[in-house]
Amino acid sequence: MNNFTYRIYHLAKYYPPIAGGIETHVQSLARAQADLGAEVTVFCINGLDDKGYKSVITKTVEKTDHNVHVECFGRLLSFARFDLCPDIPKKILQLVNEPNTIIHLHTPNPLMLITLAATCSQVPLVVSHHSDVIKQRILKYGLRPFEHLIYRKAACILTSNPKYAEGSDILNNYTEQLQILPYGLNTSKYIQPNKVALAYAHSLKEKYGTTPIWLVVGRLVYYKAIHLAIEALSLVPGTLIVIGTGPLEKELKSKAQKLGLDRRIVWHGHASADELIGAYHAATALWFPSNVRSEAFGLVQVEAMASGCPVINADIPSSGVSWVSRHEREGLTVPPNNSVALAKAAKRLIDDPVLRNRLAAASRERSREFDNIVMAQRSFEIYEQALHSYKVKHLARDSSEGVC
Repeated sequence: MNNFTYRIYHLAKYYPPIAGGIETHVQSLARAQADLGAEVTVFCINGLDDKGYKSVITKTVEKTDHNVHVECFGRLLSFARFDLCPDIPKKILQLVNEPNTIIHLHTPNPLMLITLAATCSQVPLVVSHHSDVIKQRILKYGLRPFEHLIYRKAACILTSNPKYAEGSDILNNYTEQLQILPYGLNTSKYIQPNKVALAYAHSLKEKYGTTPIWLVVGRLVYYKAIHLAIEALSLVPGTLIVIGTGPLEKELKSKAQKLGLDRRIVWHGHASADELIGAYHAATALWFPSNVRSEAFGLVQVEAMASGCPVINADIPSSGVSWVSRHEREGLTVPPNNSVALAKAAKRLIDDPVLRNRLAAASRERSREFDNIVMAQRSFEIYEQALHSYKVKHLARDSSEGVC
């Protein structure tokens, strides 16, 4: 790390304990940056009431998370994925361009995006573009002018992988500013699980170990395509453990029942960290059938890989999913929306334990490239470039305006 301290303000939509891939990434990056000596603050929306339940109207709450200062701003209204938090604009306006200060915006994030566009902050800006807006067309086109305004101002624009950038209409306009920052997490706790996690893995193997254990991890939403995992289960032996909750839970359970698979599926719901790690270590493979570019990376793949659990994923066009766990190298990749291909790949792992073990070993090795400390160190290199770019840009502007 450089011999100075970065002062970093992450502008995120939400933050754990609210679950989600972007939320997990922001927390992992912020914690690792703080561990390396940076002063890190996260601004986000408070989506929970005083008892920890999801709520539309909330209060502003401040907390400390592993040396990261987190300000969760109270919300007065939430409509069509847009949140009204009146305290955020004045807070951003208060940010001063002190040496080595960076604003790091995480998108899609309508409120923070529009706020930055309106407040004209003079602090150097880095943007992490996590995903294009795919399904919400009104939101997509309504936000586009603000995206262009902010992305033009950004010193650097980050994407998690090279494949996603190739298929993004918005990112294709900013290739000169584009940098790759793969997601990372604390891989050590997956590579070397604690006794509680190992005990949970052992209990799963004792209960279901006579047949393969297949694992699905993620929110029960449309782009996770968990219905394909249910269909694939009808073609292979074993038990499917589903970790996660979401709006499609009732529909997916109904589908499983109609296919006569309800007794072969364990709807685990929420899992503790130890239960999740234990499940990875017990499973024959993680099934990751996501089928839309809304799935830009798939961080749970890294969790599974670090645990030595091979991944069967889908080759989503212009998505980084199949770049994280690569076909025949760390896992198996099948065409999207193809439950038969998913089942065939699973059967390969049953019939060829040598293949499964090879993929497991390669997965562990590949996961080290996505460690959170490696990610944080890369982020500092990017910040240094961003600060230099910002200085050069403003010196040129001041010179043209005749400012000494």
